[in-house]
Amino acid sequence: MTSSIQFREFLRDIFKLVWFGYGQSSNHQPLAPAFFVFGDSLVDCGNNNYIPTLARADYLPYGIDFGFPTGRFCNGRTVADYGAMYLGLPLLPPFFAPVSIVHNVLRGLNYASAAAGILEETGQHFGARTSFSGQVSQFEMTIELKLRPFFQNPEDLRKYLAKSIISINIGSNDYINNYLMPDRYSSSKIYSGEDYANLLIKTLSAQISRLYSLGARKMVLGGTGPLGCIPSQLFMVNGNNNNKSGCVTKINNLVSLFNSRLKDLPNTLNTTLPGSFFIYQNIYDLFHDMVVNPSGYGLVIPDKACCGSGRYGGASTCLPLQEPCLDRNQYVFWDAFHPTEIANKIIAENTFSNSAKYSYPISLYEFTKL
Repeated sequence: MTSSIQFREFLRDIFKLVWFGYGQSSNHQPLAPAFFVFGDSLVDCGNNNYIPTLARADYLPYGIDFGFPTGRFCNGRTVADYGAMYLGLPLLPPFFAPVSIVHNVLRGLNYASAAAGILEETGQHFGARTSFSGQVSQFEMTIELKLRPFFQNPEDLRKYLAKSIISINIGSNDYINNYLMPDRYSSSKIYSGEDYANLLIKTLSAQISRLYSLGARKMVLGGTGPLGCIPSQLFMVNGNNNNKSGCVTKINNLVSLFNSRLKDLPNTLNTTLPGSFFIYQNIYDLFHDMVVNPSGYGLVIPDKACCGSGRYGGASTCLPLQEPCLDRNQYVFWDAFHPTEIANKIIAENTFSNSAKYSYPISLYEFTKL
């Protein structure tokens, strides 16, 4: 009986993933041959559905505007989804999904895992999750087992990987689900804010070097957003936010230490990883402006979760079958931690575009031409 149920679920997942676009090709010439996404719940498209973890979003109302719950921590699409669309590529399947086994993955895969961090221990209180190092190992498996058979010689595979876009959005959980949880993790007792940022960058640098050794050359580094502005942090500070934007200054200052180092990281890596190219996406300034000036983006409510409980909707994540707000296009935040689909679309439009306002040193469009 159990095997029969599992088989039906297997077929159901394949049907959903293919029907809703993972198997569809673009009508236009893509800007890159493939898009590989690494990160956490901000870009997880369903990997955590397949592992034993508390960090999951495979139930309604998650996915309410996507058509069904996919495991995305959003009411609809993520920044990575919009990024794939901008590149002219189909939505990427999760690494763990059945469709990634039976379908040609030449257009890319998504390895992101909710609760994951740069550090191995980050998010461990949720149970299973795939850390960034683990995601890099999955990329290696993809190359050896899924991609190599499509190429007649190693040089063709090398060129394909060198032209593919590698997106890395990681680091938020190393604060939210590590450094800012002193009762569970010792990191804040061991490291100052600057030392912790240095540790994260040193670890991340080694992980990126490993991606490079596997053939990755064009990498997009997404900066961490202003975590002091998310509903969960606003809920915990009891209204003493100490800045005019309503955000928690201390937390935003911590994140800024990491971002400043992340922005400078390509300068170091370009000298040690010949032939590599990097752009830094300044998510922090863009998202902070959305919170401070929501009307400038067509938004209305910048500090409350569309689906949550308690002050600011930040007391808990969105619960199964909970009624979310009806006017979701007015909210910056979907739940206590994650943006709404409309906020993700705005972020993607400003970072996966021809503009270099929030991309350093060049726009993503220029980046694809390198």
